[in-house]
Amino acid sequence: MNHKGTQTITTDRLTLRRFTVEDAPAMYRNWASDDAVTRWLTWPTHPNPETTASLLEQWCGHYGEEDYYNWVIKFEGEPIGNISVVQYTQRSAWCALGYCMGSRWWNKGIMTEAVCAVRDFLFDEVGFHRIVIEHAIENPGSGRVASKAGFTLEGVQRGKFYSSREGRFLDLALYGCLAEDRER
Repeated sequence: MNHKGTQTITTDRLTLRRFTVEDAPAMYRNWASDDAVTRWLTWPTHPNPETTASLLEQWCGHYGEEDYYNWVIKFEGEPIGNISVVQYTQRSAWCALGYCMGSRWWNKGIMTEAVCAVRDFLFDEVGFHRIVIEHAIENPGSGRVASKAGFTLEGVQRGKFYSSREGRFLDLALYGCLAEDRER
């Protein structure tokens, strides 16, 4: 694998780039303060913009690492969400993606476009062999994104994730995509 870190990616409608701390007001306004967005995430709804800025300081501190991948999604010049590699293994050349986006932009094909762009970068530029996406089965929109981006539902992982917000263990759907799947 040839790690390159978070590089700017552009599509027809989107720019995917590194976060800056200056993105905190837009991130807070557009998705970090939105309970509908954070319901299924590993981090809670942010109570204020300072919480968002603190998180972005942590994230931005990792950009010097060649194996760190975390993009802000910009649409029409506005930061509206993010997509990142949340886990990976070098030896088996696989990674897991996580993503979220402000609810005002749902159902417009934006996240599918972002996932496809990141998928292609990770396969073609970095050399991953496999990419996976997991989501709570009670969040079917995330599964539709994965499916539209060429990922195959491989199964349900029972009780894999404890949601402190929900106060219970959640079943996660597992979607996978191999580099050669894009050729089919």
